[in-house]
Amino acid sequence: MESQSSKLRPLSSTFGELSRPDGDATVSQGDTCVTTAVYGPGEVKVTKELLDKATIEVVYKPKSGLPGCSEKFLERIIRNSCETVILGNLHPRSCISITVQEIQNRGSLLACCINSTCMALLDAGVSMRYLMAAVTCAINDSGAIIMDPDTAQEQSAEAVLTFVFENCNYGVVTVSAKGCYSIDQFQQCLSRCKDASKSVFQFFKDSLSKKLSKQ
Repeated sequence: MESQSSKLRPLSSTFGELSRPDGDATVSQGDTCVTTAVYGPGEVKVTKELLDKATIEVVYKPKSGLPGCSEKFLERIIRNSCETVILGNLHPRSCISITVQEIQNRGSLLACCINSTCMALLDAGVSMRYLMAAVTCAINDSGAIIMDPDTAQEQSAEAVLTFVFENCNYGVVTVSAKGCYSIDQFQQCLSRCKDASKSVFQFFKDSLSKKLSKQ
């Protein structure tokens, strides 16, 4: 299989643009932009209360219109990833509410959502087992791997895969894949995205250092 550079589109972030949440982060990957707000740990409805851990709620808001099936799918992936990394057992009978707002979708939206969510959790001071970083890649019709694809590249791709990694051993937290690909292609995508995730974790570190230096 041919492969292209592991370089991702430019990353940028801002914190504290919202007044009400306990933490928030706006992350841009190329022209794709997402704002995530985190509330809690706080009170939880009795019907959703868990005795041994926090209830984690995720709401995804599209740029326009009402949420549909694809938005609910994004919510589920983000929530499952958060449930893996958040130390929910430290806050039983409470709720951690996460709102993910799409600002602009120009490809690799899920990865941007995950990365924005992780940074918002850090900003809110939520205890986590480890950080999580997501990278999307696409396989085009010639078999080349395209890292951090834009919308046009995703639409013309044979397959699009998003991997979420943790920062301790770079183990896989979540995988979301659609399209047709071989086992060998999957393994190559996994390896390339794992390498690329290291630059995302470094971006987290640099962004937080910059934020703290201003305080």
